[in-house]
Amino acid sequence: MILSCFIIDDEPLALGLLESYVAKTPFLKLTGKFSSAVAAVESVRGKAPDVLFLDIQMADLSGMEFAKIVPEKSRIIFTTAFEQYALESYKVNALGYLLKPFSYADFLQPANKALQWHQLNEKTMAGKKENTSDCIYVKSDYRLVQIQLNKILYIEGLKDYLKIYLEGEVQPVISHITMKAMEDMLPGQLFLRVHRSFIVQTDKIKIVERNRIVFGKTHIPVSDSYKETFQDFLTKRTLI
Repeated sequence: MILSCFIIDDEPLALGLLESYVAKTPFLKLTGKFSSAVAAVESVRGKAPDVLFLDIQMADLSGMEFAKIVPEKSRIIFTTAFEQYALESYKVNALGYLLKPFSYADFLQPANKALQWHQLNEKTMAGKKENTSDCIYVKSDYRLVQIQLNKILYIEGLKDYLKIYLEGEVQPVISHITMKAMEDMLPGQLFLRVHRSFIVQTDKIKIVERNRIVFGKTHIPVSDSYKETFQDFLTKRTLI
């Protein structure tokens, strides 16, 4: 496996050293280098590199602030001269923390950790893909109805039955099944429960307004029980 990587550091010497370390590491490929986090924002969001070697103390936008807008698939390895940020780095899912000055041997430890993480993640996603169908069948009016997963907007639970709202369809499909059973049936990487009565397909979320998900004229509330999970989902995908 070859990992694409970005280097973001406002010190020219550190930038050059990291570039030389990447060049002699067989599983790393440098796809971007920047002397400021602000200059890197669009490229990081567009290319979503596998690994980011990221300085912390930079003008305009610090490494810690930048880490909050990094794509979910990208792993961060901080490079800094200040050890007091070590604990905070783990709050943004950093894989490593290199304290300047560091040797190539020091560099290789978190780099190898990034390789192992991506290899494991690739195997996990491949397994999910094998076990995930592109459709489900639900019982509705004594019939089994096929539902294409990519057409589901959201699902509403009402006592002993639920309504499945589909893209391009005026009327929902009604089925006598519990929300828990439906939640267990749906692939977790595509669907998110945001309320005891609502499950939404994350790719279909276009507007969030006042802690409510907007689907046309329908406003789906995000309850307190699911607010933290939903906010985490949004934070990982939001550019501030």
